[in-house]
Amino acid sequence: MELVTTREELAKARAALTGTVGVVMTMGALHEGHETLLRAAREQADHVLVTIFVNPLQFGPNEDFDRYPRTLADDLEVCRRAGADVVFAPGREEMYPGGEPLVRVNPGPHGEELEGHSRPGFFHGVLTVVLKLFQLTRADLAFFGEKDYQQLTLVRRMARDLDVPVRVVGVPTVREPDGLALSSRNRYLSEPERATALSLSAALRAGVEAAEQGQDAAAVLAAAHRAFGAGTPGAELDYLVLTDPDLEPGPVSGPARLLVAAWVGATRLIDNTAIVLAPRP
Repeated sequence: MELVTTREELAKARAALTGTVGVVMTMGALHEGHETLLRAAREQADHVLVTIFVNPLQFGPNEDFDRYPRTLADDLEVCRRAGADVVFAPGREEMYPGGEPLVRVNPGPHGEELEGHSRPGFFHGVLTVVLKLFQLTRADLAFFGEKDYQQLTLVRRMARDLDVPVRVVGVPTVREPDGLALSSRNRYLSEPERATALSLSAALRAGVEAAEQGQDAAAVLAAAHRAFGAGTPGAELDYLVLTDPDLEPGPVSGPARLLVAAWVGATRLIDNTAIVLAPRP
């Protein structure tokens, strides 16, 4: 496995890769969820390229950029174990020469909802760095986790709308045995807060169960809200919504997505699940 930190080193390493190249974009602090992405890339591409970059553009003024974990040595071991060929770990100046870019990707109306509403400018920063990394890595396939479902949907839309020659592959969320979705931010949680965080996955399970019983969209959403409220006190709900798979509001039947975000102490967590609503009578 080769570690590169500059554009020139990346270009040279990329030129040596023949066949299909899959990219996994991360901000480091890698966990089993990232390993699942890497294994999916290893199975579907001839070569795997990993990027590790804590992107300042997607952090708001009161968010956790400075305390976001930097664990490069451990991350490289995860990449090596998963069979990565190249790891690109640039510094801030390497990604944004001369300062933050004046031109950024506009995520469109769906980028201003949900996460975009709670974190203004977030998806402008996400899509800008993703597009830059698409250009720098020239990957054939890009693997993103479904835990960040809105991000996955917007990256797919950006690639389609801007004719980026890459296939975006969604990989299912990895969970702890108790249902908590794996996240780099879970390490911020105290033991009591971790128990509180289970309110998110409990809400999703309740929604799935209601859908499996044939209940309509309103009843499914109500069941999810009840389950969230019945969880361990201390989780502050940001949103809990039911959309269609492309994030359009108000599904009435068929495939849908249930998404939740909440604060647990000083840590903001997100989760989601696929749901199939019964046909309308």
